[in-house]
Amino acid sequence: MRQLYAIEQLLESLKQDPAVEAVFLKGSFGRGEDDVYSDIDLYCLVAGDTLPDFLTRRMDHLSAYRPIIWKDDIFIVAPQLIAVYDDLLHIDLFTVTLDSLNHHDTIRVLYDPAGQLERYTDTSSLALSTQEAEDEAIDAIWFLFQYQKAAGRGNALWAVEMLRSALTKFAKVLLHRYVPDRAQLGLKTIPDYLPDAPRLRLEAIYAVLVPATHGEAARLYREFLQAELTHLQQMLIRQPDTLQLLDRLLVSEQVY
Repeated sequence: MRQLYAIEQLLESLKQDPAVEAVFLKGSFGRGEDDVYSDIDLYCLVAGDTLPDFLTRRMDHLSAYRPIIWKDDIFIVAPQLIAVYDDLLHIDLFTVTLDSLNHHDTIRVLYDPAGQLERYTDTSSLALSTQEAEDEAIDAIWFLFQYQKAAGRGNALWAVEMLRSALTKFAKVLLHRYVPDRAQLGLKTIPDYLPDAPRLRLEAIYAVLVPATHGEAARLYREFLQAELTHLQQMLIRQPDTLQLLDRLLVSEQVY
């Protein structure tokens, strides 16, 4: 598989860099769930004082595999250099320090001569915290509210987008209930891990989530919310206002 060859080439280059203290994988390769379509989430651990200089050498390391035809340099939780090669392989190179390294997702250590990653290999998690789960549940309801406004004014395209946003959040709510150790992954893990009954209900909504039939999708979503109401009430026990909004939305198809 070309991804494995790319990882080998990049690792050999990174190991020669004096700033690199460890190299590891996250994402599907980190979890051992990779396939021929998987992107590579490659992480370099560096000391804080070497970070600025190392960032200037990232392109040199990434070029060890093949020519790069597209790139983007962003910062979300850490410096992240996104690259697409001429064979359309996609890699995200993250640069972290011990202070910025989080515990989300399983890691696969490729290089760690000082053993700095040992305490992270068994502590990573894809579960949502109580606050994260609460936030997802709030948004799953809020975007239904926004959907009904868009639908009411006849803006079918925006209505579809608002309902899609609600479902993206609701997917994590479902995972938090049924498969909590996968909840951070959201929609992309639904086909393989969510039990059949809720999965089929969610797929049925998506099957009619188009401008011509978004009203049917919304009806099915409200029914699904009603079926999950007890669980939502537990998740939102600290959010009585959100539960009040949900109650209103479940009995009204239109917001004026």
